[in-house]
Amino acid sequence: MDADAIDQAFARLAAADPAPTSELDYTSVYTLLVAVVLSAQATDVGVNRATAGLFAAADTPAAMVALGEEGVRRHIRTLGLFNAKAKNVVALSERLIAEHGGAVPRDRAALQALPGVGRKTANVVLNVAFGEPTIAVDTHIFRVANRTGMAPGRTPDAVERALEAVVPDRWKQHAHHWLILHGRYVCRARKPACGTCTIADLCGYDGPEKTAPA
Repeated sequence: MDADAIDQAFARLAAADPAPTSELDYTSVYTLLVAVVLSAQATDVGVNRATAGLFAAADTPAAMVALGEEGVRRHIRTLGLFNAKAKNVVALSERLIAEHGGAVPRDRAALQALPGVGRKTANVVLNVAFGEPTIAVDTHIFRVANRTGMAPGRTPDAVERALEAVVPDRWKQHAHHWLILHGRYVCRARKPACGTCTIADLCGYDGPEKTAPA
């Protein structure tokens, strides 16, 4: 996709959904951070089911530490890697209390220093909670960027750098959500819905779904 096509693509995605939001349930920057940590290798729907009870029991770092690993595990055992995730959630809560006065820092390095927090999680928190124009590359965005030709790359980091270079500044604030939602509901992994895609004429995908007769 060339620069004009990319700009047009985001204009259309923005027209269809002017104010996209995360599909994770959260009530604070802290609960957002925990929800994103729990979302690794899990669906947002599954995470929301697990955090409904978890956040009712503990929605602050201090309350989470008091709940403890076993308490966290009881709420999230339906999620993959729940043992490691419970350990990380309690550990990052302890670090927030010890190093940041219980607040979630608005700093990438500080976020990534927390247990269980990688670059993608930090990008989501910076974007959703603090309004930073970051682009967190998950499996959906990785697929859309490569399939459409918008920002090809062999790794999530490579795709992130490519997107940062090609996405016009006016679209960067919501680019993460537009791309993830497009990948989740339209440009799906197994069978992209090219027939109903608003940017099909702009992208470089030439699979059978795109060329099939109406």
